[in-house]
Amino acid sequence: MTTLLTQYNFTGLIIGLCTFLIIGLFHPIVIKCHYYFGTRCWWWFLIIGIVCCALSLIIESVLWSTLLGVTAFSSFWTIKEIFEQEQRVAKGWFPENPRRKSGKKGDSEAEHDLGN
Repeated sequence: MTTLLTQYNFTGLIIGLCTFLIIGLFHPIVIKCHYYFGTRCWWWFLIIGIVCCALSLIIESVLWSTLLGVTAFSSFWTIKEIFEQEQRVAKGWFPENPRRKSGKKGDSEAEHDLGN
């Protein structure tokens, strides 16, 4: 006689829950990264996405391979969201970091301090 837990495959539910958590985690990451770094941090998410894609192809475990794939494409989506966050800040929906406030997208704090 098998137990109730061994009769069911929870992999799908675990993947679903982790996908929900990964996507939910990326929302505040977009806000914080844009606040501190502007749009110039987009390439970090490109690198993370590429690395996670490569690892997803290498890992044999369905669970971990899937979660790496979800993380990869969430990271790619974050690139788009970083640039859309720029527009949301311009509309006043989110605060702008006064330490890097300037008229150009992605200006660094050093450029702002130099008067550029």
